This record gives sequence, structure tokens and C-alpha cells, in this order.
Amino acid sequence: MSKQYKLIHLTVNGKEREVMVDVRASLTDLLRNDFRLTSVKKGCEVGECGACNVLINGECFNSCIYLAVWADGKDILTLEGLEGPNGELSDIQQAFIDEAAVQCGFCTPGTIMSAVEILNEGRELSDEEIRIRMSGHLCRCTGYENILRAVKKTMRQRLDAAAAREKEASACNKPKTDC
Repeated sequence: MSKQYKLIHLTVNGKEREVMVDVRASLTDLLRNDFRLTSVKKGCEVGECGACNVLINGECFNSCIYLAVWADGKDILTLEGLEGPNGELSDIQQAFIDEAAVQCGFCTPGTIMSAVEILNEGRELSDEEIRIRMSGHLCRCTGYENILRAVKKTMRQRLDAAAAREKEASACNKPKTDC
């Protein structure tokens, strides 16, 4: 049986890309092999461990069970895409370090991508809601409490910052001489 290929267009970490893909290839293979995005880990390859998680149009998916051809026209975000303009870590990455939510690091990129999906909602979740939303990850060495603390810490910081911006904006609704 001969291989079949399809030309796809996608955006990966903010960069528009065009690539010819084997119609049977996983998104994990495309991201790792063609774009050298090694934060996308090959773990179980059956969608059970979460090590390969990426955001597709803002929603978290196991890239190992997502065909590369399905990414045509989509916006893909990997851990590499969280990096600041000067290579600085994102707030959630720093929180993982601060809360010792990283040990061997194999599961960390996928776990962080799940956290990003939660944090991007811009609302407060209970501990139980966070646990449920993060439940698609297997970690053999960190322990899940540190991960929970990192997500909660970042959530709280973002919500506090948003509230401060809102308060500042509402204060400027006064006559311009008061702002």
C-alpha cells in the first residue's frame, strides 16, 4: 500500500506553516519530527498519559491520537509557544518551578498545557474542578498536590491582576481631569 500525503496549512506557536503530511501521521509526530518541538512528548501514544498535550484552537488535546491532517487550518500551541519575547518563562511555568511541581520533567509540558487551557478561561475553579480538569495526566514522580498548588497560584495571580486592571479602568471613567 502506498503512502498518501496531504498539504496542510496551520499556525504553530504563532507562526503560519505549510507542510506535506502523511495522512496517517499523528500531530505528535508532525510537531516533533517536522518542527522539532520536543516539549511534545511521546509517552503512551494512546491518549492516556497527557505527555503530548497541546492546545488546538485554545482547547487541550492529546496530540498522539489527533491526526496531523486534522490540524489543517488550526492554531496549535505547544510549551515552546509560551516563551516570552526574550526567552523568559510564562507565569505558569515559573509557578511549576516555585511550587516544586517538576521532578523528572517528562510529563510537565503536557501538564502545563492543560493548566494553560484552564487559566485562559479567566475564572476561579475549585480544587475539585482543577483536579478533574487535570486528571488526564500520569506523573510518576512529582505528586499531584504540587501541580495543583502551581495552577491555583497562577489562577489567583491572574484573577487578582485582572481585578486590579478592572478597578483602574473603572476609576478612569471619571472626568479626564481625575484620571
